[in-house]
Order: sequence, then structure tokens, then C-alpha cells
Amino acid sequence: MTNSSTLDIDRPLETANAFQRFAIAADQIAATTKRLTKAAILGDYFVALADEDLRLAARYFAGTPFPQFDQRVLQVGGSALMTALVTVSGVEPDTLQAALVQRGDLGDVAAQFLPNTTAPSLQLSTVEDAFTELVNTRGNKRKVEGIVNLLRQATPLEAKYLIKLMAGDLRIGLREGAVEDAIARLAQQEVSRIQWVNMLTGDIGETALLARHDQLDTAKMRLFHPIKFMLASPVEDFDEISRRMPQGFAVEDKFDGIRAQVHIAPIAANSTPLLHGVTTEGMRVALFSRTLDEITATFPDLIAPLASIYPEALGTDASAGLILDGEIVPFQGDRILPFQDLQKRLGRKTLMDELLQSTPVAFIAYDLLYHQDKVLIESPYEVRRSLLESLPLNTDRVRRANAQRFSDVAALDQEFQAARDRGNEGLMIKQIQSTYKPGKRGKDWLKVKRAIATLDVVITAAEVGTGKRSRFLSDYTFAVRTSETDPTLLNVGKAYSGLTDAEVQDLSDWLKQHTLQEFAHGRVRTVEPQIVLEVTFDRVQPSKRHKGGYALRFPRILRLRPDKPAHEIDTLETVRKLADHSPESPP
Repeated sequence: MTNSSTLDIDRPLETANAFQRFAIAADQIAATTKRLTKAAILGDYFVALADEDLRLAARYFAGTPFPQFDQRVLQVGGSALMTALVTVSGVEPDTLQAALVQRGDLGDVAAQFLPNTTAPSLQLSTVEDAFTELVNTRGNKRKVEGIVNLLRQATPLEAKYLIKLMAGDLRIGLREGAVEDAIARLAQQEVSRIQWVNMLTGDIGETALLARHDQLDTAKMRLFHPIKFMLASPVEDFDEISRRMPQGFAVEDKFDGIRAQVHIAPIAANSTPLLHGVTTEGMRVALFSRTLDEITATFPDLIAPLASIYPEALGTDASAGLILDGEIVPFQGDRILPFQDLQKRLGRKTLMDELLQSTPVAFIAYDLLYHQDKVLIESPYEVRRSLLESLPLNTDRVRRANAQRFSDVAALDQEFQAARDRGNEGLMIKQIQSTYKPGKRGKDWLKVKRAIATLDVVITAAEVGTGKRSRFLSDYTFAVRTSETDPTLLNVGKAYSGLTDAEVQDLSDWLKQHTLQEFAHGRVRTVEPQIVLEVTFDRVQPSKRHKGGYALRFPRILRLRPDKPAHEIDTLETVRKLADHSPESPP
């Protein structure tokens, strides 16, 4: 078993770029719960790095191999990492699986079992090259070979963090916000300024360099990388709206579709090559999901309608652009169709014309984040809304959400029912003077949803079904987060009904590729917690069976939520509130 050494910040600069030093710093950060101590360790490490290595280290400590604007992914699943670790360690798979159950992290297992015979030789740049090669490698077998080659060059401690990076989470109690905080302390800047530049560039590594060289003022908005979405908090009663927004509020329908962010600009608006979007009629258009993934290819029928609004709105201004926040919904005439109609498009590699015609979609814009070369997120809602209303969003395919101003909650019952009658999920309540807070879930936006109780949960385990589904993993154990600040997952139920046969087959294939551990000859598997479900149920009741202390009675799957990342699922506090309002279980 590998023990981390003390981080020697006085070592010569030429050795600072060793990946071993990155791993040592990561181990020390994981060993403390104090935010200031984490920031100090990170700062001591960053200050010794040359510029290009600082760029890489900042990205890696944010938990991603590539900058946000890049959108490349390694596409390495847990089963591929386990196969590579078996090969490199020479340890029996059952032994590694047992250690994984005990430790819960494959990187920690690697540190325990890999032989400590390799001298540190990896550089941060070497790791970057290896990750780039993995992205360009096709086929699971060849990817495993690439991972094996990388791990064979690594010490046990280095392998620990290589695997964590490839799995997408360092799990050392460090988020991107903490990296921004450390950069701010080193540059003696307000952290809000670092956050702003990171949002503009979409690259925490580039932000670190600009801060080091006192060039934050030179940062410009980089179009075609997603800005994090502002989120809404659920409201339990209308009185809470009155208490929080006594001066009045805006009311919009809450649409039951896919949250999307649209970027539009003339091709000449960016002189550097752009990785995302498609071009049409001299315009570039890209769509990003709530998970910050590009989804342009899933909605090819929206490209031309979105591109067409730009010349009408901004003329031939090649330096400007638009970023719209809104929802993609299926529709028929003036009526919005159920979300299930939209699901027919999701997860498909090819979209036939017949499907595009049978399931038309529209983009409904309800916020404007960038307009005429100006970032608007610090402008009040009413200013953003006024500019949004100036845009020509008036076709079947591109629409603008209606917004009404209310001074009290007396009419909201009627408005809620009207929204439901229009085929929508409920209401959004927005504070008139609120700024747009990327990635934040505050009380400036409130949501009033459907009357039935639902939870967003993540699949943690899957089991082979019965009958016609006996060939598929179709019974799903699911979990919620412990709290907003504690991402530990707690199982609260198991469901097997609600998905179509096609959805079950596709999901089964994915779960098999992302299995962490198998039981009963593969009939039961723990899986990577990435697939989010929206479930409903009869009631919440106390349970000694689950660590969280609660279980859902008769849960049913309403739908898959590919638009929602796992770190945004519901928490145990939400489950507890639902339990408090559940009727007593029958004797």
C-alpha cells in the first residue's frame, strides 16, 4: 500500500511538473476537511509550476481531463478500468472486486494492489498526451490497451489519481469552486472575478494563467461553450412566494422538456477554429444540455430556424452573438406534447426523416445571457426579459415563453391550472431584480410543479428481470444524495416498471458497459451512478433496510432524465419532507 509523502514546495522547478507531485498534493487535500487548508496545499503546488503545467494541473484538480469548452470525453467506463487494472496488477478479478466493495473507489484499489516497482517518470504533459490518445482511440479493446500502457508507467500513487481522472471524479473533497478560490488567493483577487473569467473562457486552466500574469481584464466571452445553468428551488406553498418576493414577481410556465442553451453567431465572429455547432447560411448554431453536453446533432431541425433569427435581430454585426436559455419541447400545433414524445429522439445515433416529422420540436426561450457582444448574467431579470422580447422569436420552431407580472399570489391557483391545461408541468416564479447565477440553485427562481410527488434519483445497481425482460438488466436500485453538500449516495428504493422495451434494452447495454461489480454470475451488478430517473411512488416510509432510513413504497419510473446530471438529484432532506407529509401506512 502506498503512503503519500510530504509535498516539498522547495524542489527545483524542473521537477514540479512530475505527475507524482500532483498525486501527493491530491492525497494531502483528501486528508483534510478544512477548506482553507485545501486551498493552501493547492496554492503551494500551483506556485511551483511552469505556465503550461499550471494550465493542466488546474484542469485536473477541477476533475476533468479537458477544459469545459472542449467537450471531448475519454469514454472510458468502469469495466474498462477494472480490466486494465487486472492486467497491470496481476491480481485476480474477485480480489479486486472485493476491495472495490470495501473501498468504493477503483483508484484507491489501484494504489493498494499495484506493485511499487516503478520510479516516478510521468509528467503532466505525458498524461495530457495519453488522454488525447485515448479520446482518439476507437473500440473498447484498444482503449483498455491504452489504459494498460499508461498505468504501467505509473507508480501506485500516480495510478490512483490517473484512474480517478479517467473515471471523472477525484473524490478528494475538491470542486471547481475550490480551485477558483485557490487561484484567487494566489493572484490576490476576489474569487468572484476568477469565477467570472472562468465562465467567459470555459477553461479553469486558462483562467489560472490569466490570473498569474495579471491579465484577467483581457478575457473575452468564448462563444460555443456552455455557461452553467441557473437552477430553481421547489416551493411548497404560495405563502413562501409572498415572503420572498413581497414587491412582486414574474410568472412563466414550467415546461416539461429538455433544458437547453443555444449559441448563435456569424461564422466570422470567431477567428479561431470552433469545436462545436454546425454552420448554415453563414451562421454557426450550437445547442447544449443541462449536463453541459452538446446536443446539436439530436435536433437538426432546429438549426435553420435558430440561425434565421440572428440576421433579423442583429443585422450583419459579425462581432456579436446570442446565447439563449430555454427548453426544447415536442409540439403539435399550439399544444405542447408530453415529454414521452420527446424521448423517442434521445439516445439515437441516427434520426430518420420519419421520426423528425412525426415528433416535431420547438425551442422556447425564456432568458437571454449574451447579446450584442455583452454578457448579461449580471443584469436584472427584467432587463434580460426586455431584450428577449425585442428578438424575433415568433415561429413554430422558435418561440418565446410568455411572462406575466404579479403583485400577489391570489391568482396563482388559477394560473397553475391554466399552465397544466396548456400541457405544461406547472409554474416558474422569478424575482424581477434577480441576476442570472450560473450553476446556483437559490431562491430567486422558484418552481411550482405537478401535484403528484416525484423524486430525481440515480441508478446504483441493476438486476436481470423476469419474463420477456429476462435477457436485460431491468430492475433498478436507486439512490438520493445525503445533502446538498454531501454527495454520498443513499439507496431508497427499487423500480422496474415505467420504461419501454426499447429503453430497457438501451439502458441494459449501457449498464453492462459501466458495471463496477458483478454478483450471482452477472445477474446483479453495481454500476456507475450516472443514469438519472424521475420516479413517483405511493408514499415514503421509514425503513431499516436502507442506510438513509427511508424507502419508497411502490415506486414507478416516470421517465429517464438524460438532461440532468447525477450531482443534481434530490437529497435525503427532500425524502424526509415527503415522509412527513405521507399518510400513515396501513396496519
